[in-house]
Amino acid sequence: MNAIKIPKILLPAEENDYNKWAVIACDQYTSDRQYWERVENFTRGAPSAYNIIFPEVYLKEAHAESRIEKINADMRSYLSSGVFKELEEGFVLVERTTSSGTRNGIILAIDLEDYSFVHGDGTLIRSTEATILERIPPRVKIRENAPLELPHVMLLYNDKRNIVLNGVERGEVLYDFELMFGGGKVKGTFIKNSEEVKNLLYSLADNYGTANKLLFAVGDGNHSFATAKTYWDNLKKTLSDEEQKNHPARYALCEAVNIYDSALAFEPIHRFIKTDKAQIFAEGLKTSGGQTAYIVIDGEKRKIPFDSNVPQGIRLCDNYISEFLSKFGGEVDYVHDETALIEHTKSHNAGLLLPSINKEDFFRLIVTGGELPRKTFSMGEEDEKRFYLEAKLIK
Repeated sequence: MNAIKIPKILLPAEENDYNKWAVIACDQYTSDRQYWERVENFTRGAPSAYNIIFPEVYLKEAHAESRIEKINADMRSYLSSGVFKELEEGFVLVERTTSSGTRNGIILAIDLEDYSFVHGDGTLIRSTEATILERIPPRVKIRENAPLELPHVMLLYNDKRNIVLNGVERGEVLYDFELMFGGGKVKGTFIKNSEEVKNLLYSLADNYGTANKLLFAVGDGNHSFATAKTYWDNLKKTLSDEEQKNHPARYALCEAVNIYDSALAFEPIHRFIKTDKAQIFAEGLKTSGGQTAYIVIDGEKRKIPFDSNVPQGIRLCDNYISEFLSKFGGEVDYVHDETALIEHTKSHNAGLLLPSINKEDFFRLIVTGGELPRKTFSMGEEDEKRFYLEAKLIK
């Protein structure tokens, strides 16, 4: 297997303020513009990942093109002015402490030739949710002139005995600091025996009774990973076979996390339906089954039955939401926090509070059933999501 690449990681040089550098993944707080305005104000005047990522809350704005140009210009400026330092080849052990505990991840690079977001492909690394193809081109546009990438993709591996982390040899502590706005604490340590850790990860690949082994399943950042894959597939058409072998865009930086990590919570992702016809939405919703969910109208939640096969129940609800919006107009958003969803619905909107899937079922569902419905689960609350910190060249 050659799916895992030991990368040369870029970090901000020591003189930079890491607290202002690290910002949360761009696909979080998509209904909370004020959060991102706080980030902008807090980081103003300092080198920050905020200046080289595109928060999705702004994706539909008229000035998207100029924002992308500024992102790419800031990337080039950071590279030329010494904002970054390059580490020697190696993985980084990331310990992220939040109210859920300390989650352990390994920063590594993945060969995009071994990943697919196409339903039914038996690649070593697979998407976990249906990919919305129209979401890819605008994200490719952000990436195509970018000289580097910052990862928020989190991959899951299946290691109930914890052999990978038990085999890690710790080296130099690279960073150790508090994240902004209650994001918890993060510590990064260089891994001295990356080659051995890579082989331990390979030993976990299983075929689950199918013809194809599964090494990683994408836990967070499905669309970002699909964007990296699409960009690479487009780029390699212009390269010779020799040029393709070690091109930096072929390898995407990710954080790999054991699905059985005690601080990795599987949380449901709730549906927020922006509509002035919330009562009609509620009257048309039909659900059944042995699980429990809740519909929320005017800030009040009411219990409804839900399919014991949670992905199937979510798929049915999403189909209904799509049909409703097509008929009556409106918009759907995805909210992690129950309290926030209830608050959002006080303005004549509707919400669905959904149950979560079980960790024990996760890899089996991916192998036997393929992709889960989009936004089936979240790994923790919004403020527990991965922060941008490390980077890697892709040019």
